[in-house]
Order: sequence, then structure tokens, then C-alpha cells
Amino acid sequence: MNEFRAYRIHQEGRDVRAGLEWMRVASLTEGDVLVRPTWSGINFKDALAATGAGRILRRPSLNGGIDAAGVVVESADPRFAAGDEVVITGGGLGETLDGGYAERLRVPGDLVVPLPAGLDAREAMAIGTAGFTAALAVHQMQRMGQRPEAGPIAVTGATGGVGSLVIDMLAGQGFEVEAVTGKAEEAEYLKRLGAREVLLREEIDPGSRPLESIRFAGAVDMLGGPWLAWLTRCTGFFGSIASIGLAAGPGLETTVMPFILRGVNLLGINSVETPRELRLALWQRLAGDLRPRHLERIVTAEVDLDGLAGCFERYLAAGVVGRSLVRIG
Repeated sequence: MNEFRAYRIHQEGRDVRAGLEWMRVASLTEGDVLVRPTWSGINFKDALAATGAGRILRRPSLNGGIDAAGVVVESADPRFAAGDEVVITGGGLGETLDGGYAERLRVPGDLVVPLPAGLDAREAMAIGTAGFTAALAVHQMQRMGQRPEAGPIAVTGATGGVGSLVIDMLAGQGFEVEAVTGKAEEAEYLKRLGAREVLLREEIDPGSRPLESIRFAGAVDMLGGPWLAWLTRCTGFFGSIASIGLAAGPGLETTVMPFILRGVNLLGINSVETPRELRLALWQRLAGDLRPRHLERIVTAEVDLDGLAGCFERYLAAGVVGRSLVRIG
């Protein structure tokens, strides 16, 4: 293939334009492994990049898409050979490197993960960065001693991709999950994923004291801002809060009391810079004990490259439930 299609984003000052273009392999960012993506996915970060609503790109022009799964075309890295099935998430795709919304992708070998046995490319992208991030949160909480018998785990931003997948994974590990959402109409969806209870944000009194009555044994937070502060005040002794997102704001106004009087752990979850050894181990868990049980329910939309441009605004308007997949080629 001398030329291939890519959904390319150009950032010129405050102006961003994006759309399908024809490219050659020589124009791609550098890497050891050339891949033919077959599937990708849509994440909130992809919507920010494609619309210019967030400063995601670190180069003037890049192909979008922070996820990809597909087949190796050629490799200068001895760990991979033509025909190998692989998955790539994070590591700078769609930020410093050309991303997965293209019929060809070239990346450094250290970012490439062999597709685990038991997953196909579509399933890997149904999981994608969202599921990898969810798995990292569950893994880190378990590493800090979080156990089901301690009590319920709160999940904020519950209907999004990460929220949906982390509910599924936590329930699969035996945890009781209390899903926090602003979408009352999605309560049944959340319960089918494994949430024991659905809490509506408008009905929650977050309180204002340095410590509130213990309500949860731990939490996974996609919102940040006042909601993360609330979670610190009502999480129980030695519980862990995995902080993943900032949909409600980047600020955090709290006190040291939850940390020194209850021993609460605040865990920052960075799926982009996860060390390779841990990345490989987590993908094995995602094909094993952390494999989501309700992937087909969580995948709520599927588009091809031609339909990609019309998808992003719904993400910015918080109008998306679950995961959206992108067929490549």
C-alpha cells in the first residue's frame, strides 16, 4: 500500500482542523514497528484533540486516536514479526506520535503489546485505553490492600467508558459497587454491569466538614474537583481512592485529615506512562481475571473512518454511554 487514509488533526495556534487525508508511510512519526490497524476506539481525550477543546497534540499535525489494535506489517524490532497481532494504547499515540485513526501506524517497539490469547482485536479495542486505565486502578487498589470484605466502592462518572469497565471489573472481583451518576435514565444499564446501587449526583449532600461519616471503603473517581474532595471525606480507614479524571475540574480542596486520621490513600492513575512490564501484566489480566464480562453491553456504538468526524461533539456534551469502536480500513 503506497498510500493510505488517516484522520489527521492540524493545530495552528488556536485553530484546529481535522479530517480524512491520504498519507504515505514515510510521513508517519518514527518507530520500529509498522502496523495495519483493524480497530480503534473513541476516548474523551480523542474528542478534545479532534475538536481543539483541549490542547492534546504536542506537534502541529498528527493522526488522531490514542488506541489501536491490528497486525504487524513489518518490524525492525526482533520481538515482533509480520503477521503478529498486537495492541497499542497510550504511550503518546495521538499526542506526540501519530495515532490509531489510520490504515497504517508506526510506533516504537516498547509500546507494542502482543495481543493476549483469548482476545481478538475488536475485543481489545472494546477494552482500549478506558479498560486498561480501569484495570490499572483496580490493580493499584488491590496492591494497597483493598478487599471486598471492607465494604462498598464508589465509582463516579459511572456511565463513561472507564466508569462502565471499572464497575464490571470490580464486581467481577467480588466488590460491592455504588455507581455515582448524573444520568438517572442509565440506572438499569449500571446495575446490569454489576453496580449494587446507583446514586444520583443531584441527591447527594457532599457535606463541608473535614471528615464526614464513613460511606465507602474506597472509590474510583473520574470527576475530580468537589466530587473527589467529597470522596476523601467519606472514605473509610485505609481505603484507597483511584483518581483518574477531571471532568468536574482539576482542583482539589480538602484537608490532611482523611489521610492522617483515617489513613486514606489517594492513588494517581497514569495509563499513558505505565512501565512496559506492568503494561504487559495488565493486558494478561485483561484477558484473564479482569476480563470484562459485559463487553458487548458496554460497546454502544461502532463507526468507520468515514463516520468518525460526527462522533466527537457528543463526548464533549457528556452524551455518550459506554464505549464507541472505530473500524479501520
